[in-house]
Amino acid sequence: MPLIGGNLRLAVNAFFVTDGTRSLLIDTGASDNWHDPTMGLIYDALDEAGIDRARITDVAITHNHEDHVSGLIAPDGSEAFPKLERVWIGAGDTSVFTGRLEPVRDRVVPVAEKIAVNDWTIAIPTPGHTPGHTVYDIESSTGHLLVWGDTVHVPTLQFDQPEVSWEFDGNQSQARAARAALLERLTRPSHFVAGAHLDSPGIARVAPSGAGYALEYLAPPIG
Repeated sequence: MPLIGGNLRLAVNAFFVTDGTRSLLIDTGASDNWHDPTMGLIYDALDEAGIDRARITDVAITHNHEDHVSGLIAPDGSEAFPKLERVWIGAGDTSVFTGRLEPVRDRVVPVAEKIAVNDWTIAIPTPGHTPGHTVYDIESSTGHLLVWGDTVHVPTLQFDQPEVSWEFDGNQSQARAARAALLERLTRPSHFVAGAHLDSPGIARVAPSGAGYALEYLAPPIG
């Protein structure tokens, strides 16, 4: 694995998806919860992309870890998305909405089984990394974009050796089984993956390669 100054570099991505009328933000980054100047930049990224945070009524969370859910609350303690109506998250992860995240608890929609988030997004429970880990399958005329959260943490290793697990997988055997199933699914035609910890741009194609898989990043991202 490539290291920088002896440390593993870990990208942290969130994804904004829109059909021009409705929109969905998947994951929210760390806000100021990690006290690291390279983290919590989602608000700047949305501004740079010309996306008004007040447009965002629905946020889908892949799981309850800080670098995915903390961005619901801005560094000044206010709600980051003032028009927020729903926060979709796996039923096994809803206990995270206390303390700092308590203000949005009344808008949480627990995902206990496969369910439609909107006309083009299906939430699919994939427990393992956390009890409520959830992926989101987005369908358009281009195909399927599977936003898979923390299914893979280290892309330079886990595509080639998908059996390798991450220390922070709560249930490593479950996480390994979920990863195997999702990787196989992604080899279908017109299927793409968007990963929280994939390198920029975070969106790629997956193909079988030997005993593992090969990753082909898309640049620019699919429309």
